[in-house]
Order: sequence, then structure tokens, then C-alpha cells
Amino acid sequence: MELGALLVNTTPGLIDLALFVARAFIGICFVVHGLGKLGLVGTGDLAGFADWLASLGLPLPKLQARMAMASEIAGGVALALGFVMRPACLLLIFTMAVAGVVGHRGSGYLITNDPPGAEYTINLAALCFVLFLTGPGAISVDAVFF
Repeated sequence: MELGALLVNTTPGLIDLALFVARAFIGICFVVHGLGKLGLVGTGDLAGFADWLASLGLPLPKLQARMAMASEIAGGVALALGFVMRPACLLLIFTMAVAGVVGHRGSGYLITNDPPGAEYTINLAALCFVLFLTGPGAISVDAVFF
């Protein structure tokens, strides 16, 4: 095989596999973060998250905490399965935009800053945007039904 072809050629099957892997890992990441807000993973819980949102001056912090948790879990499951994936991506992009602008306000880009910057939320939103543009691929629930 020619070196140029080895470096740049691909097949539809490999693209579908890459989309599946990206969707699955990013979707599971969102689900884990949502479960963390429920106190099922890690050390946080929904009350603590709502208290933190209140300390930022957000209105209706309990409602907003539930909305963030629900969007991460529902959006993450939908993304991982490739089910109504483009709407799920839009939901997750919006959630990460709010998290980056509100939760990491004034902290810069790097997550290693003190307090942590918006690097993680920006990268998750960017990956969701890429998946929004590409679509779910053939290894998805959407491909079965649509």
C-alpha cells in the first residue's frame, strides 16, 4: 500500500466505527456527570450542586440543577445510542455553553487554573458540534429507524 493512501484514505465502515466510538465515549461521559449530580457517582449530590448554583447568583438553582442533570443523562444516553442524536447534541452544546459561561466565568481556559477554567466544557461542546455536523453514522439507533 502506498504511504499517502495509508495516511489519508479511509472507508465508510471506519468512519461509522469512529463515529460510534466517539458517540459512545462522550455520551457515557455526560451520563456519568449527570449521575454525579444525583450523588450516584463521585462525592457530589444534587443539593450541593444547587447550592453552588445559588452561590453564583443564578435564579431557581434547584430547578437549574435538575435541568442540567437531566440534560446530561438524557442527552448522554441519546448521544451514546445515536438516538435523536442531532437534537441531543444541541441540548448538550447548550448545557456546556451555560456551564462554561456561568460555572467557569472569569477562570480562563485551562481546567488546571484555580478555580478551574472552561477547557472541559468547551471541548465537550466542540465534540458535540462535530457529531452534530457528521450525524450518528450507520452504527446507531437513528440509522435503524431513519
